[in-house]
Amino acid sequence: MSALALSACSGGGTASGGSGTNFVGGSGEISRAAKADRRPAPAISGASIDGKQLNLADYKGKVVVLNVWGAWCSPCRAEAPHLVKVANETKAKGVEFVGINTRDPDKARAHAFETQFHVPYPSFYDPIGKLILKFPKGSLMPQAIPSTLIIDRDGKVAVRILMPVGEDKLHQALDPIVAEK
Repeated sequence: MSALALSACSGGGTASGGSGTNFVGGSGEISRAAKADRRPAPAISGASIDGKQLNLADYKGKVVVLNVWGAWCSPCRAEAPHLVKVANETKAKGVEFVGINTRDPDKARAHAFETQFHVPYPSFYDPIGKLILKFPKGSLMPQAIPSTLIIDRDGKVAVRILMPVGEDKLHQALDPIVAEK
């Protein structure tokens, strides 16, 4: 998986690992697609960390924040409280959060992460990155860990954030998509 993650980071990201950080850093870029230029999110389904079946298509009609994370990733740990807060704040507005846990060979670590940060939403368990590969090349695809995508009500990727995200930046990216009719 390391080769996959590093190759996916060719757009200006950096790979860290020499000091035990072991994450693929993003470029700090936020990319937005105009409504007419958005491409559909791929069909993603599979088991969640708690073993339940999860299907991204079940969220069509809602705005979805899709966060790619790993329990081993220190930037993911730093952004988790912000994601949880915004998930709780925006639930009543029809926003759903879903995670993709990647590169965690042990579900117990991923589950402990969710418990520690009181994550109120499900995450796909994707230890080898198979689900991430479903995003077509050239699309607003995850290219770093962490990455956050915002999918509009039509199931199309509207925003990609290639950095750990805080509440303010997430609201700046999310609120216009929530306001779309």
